[in-house]
Amino acid sequence: MKRVLLTCAAASLLAAPGLSLAQEASPIAANISLVSKYKFRGQDQSDPAKAVLPALQGGFDFASGGLYLGNWNSSVGFAGGTEMDFYGGFKGEAGAIAYDVGLLHYYYPGSTSVYNTTEVYGSVGFGPVSAKYSRTVSSKWFGTDDGQGTGYFELNAKFELVKGVNVIAKLGTTQFSSGAKRAGVVNYSDYKFGAGWDLGHGFGAEAAYVGATKRAAWESATGGDINKARIVFSISKAM
Repeated sequence: MKRVLLTCAAASLLAAPGLSLAQEASPIAANISLVSKYKFRGQDQSDPAKAVLPALQGGFDFASGGLYLGNWNSSVGFAGGTEMDFYGGFKGEAGAIAYDVGLLHYYYPGSTSVYNTTEVYGSVGFGPVSAKYSRTVSSKWFGTDDGQGTGYFELNAKFELVKGVNVIAKLGTTQFSSGAKRAGVVNYSDYKFGAGWDLGHGFGAEAAYVGATKRAAWESATGGDINKARIVFSISKAM
């Protein structure tokens, strides 16, 4: 926080009726980041033969009175090379419990609609711990036929170790619909353990160990070891 020094004359002017130092926060926020390897729910989103394949990511958010709309984007190694997420929902607090409900659409421009997927989600949080459930409502789950009804449950935790340094952890599990299972995919779990640093001025950094189970089954299905655990680094800027 910057300390503001005022002369006596300026202080008198600002004390006049109708004038204030406080400024209303903007309802629009933006973010940008660079990650060494994009993993989604523990799975590689680019060439699994490469442990490091940087992805540029970023988006915008609008929030007002609990309602929010947003867009997040990332480079990927399939479809047309770009993932665009569009979402909206409502979040708030009931006592000590934080809650969030919304809808999220994953869109892949420049390709057929086969990978496009839509989910509804809900989450609750208490202090540094939260739980979230997402359910596929589109007919496909990222290209897998009959994916409607596939669910994803995750537990997240973020604890401040020392000022500006956080320990982060996540455990998730994907449970496919019966139709998706018939198409050849298998249920799996994913994990993430790491640390994040607040670098000041909106900058942040993170290092985490990220991966998923059922490696052999998914390698057989996709032709690459996409569930392999990797150390992922990222640096970000909030605006």
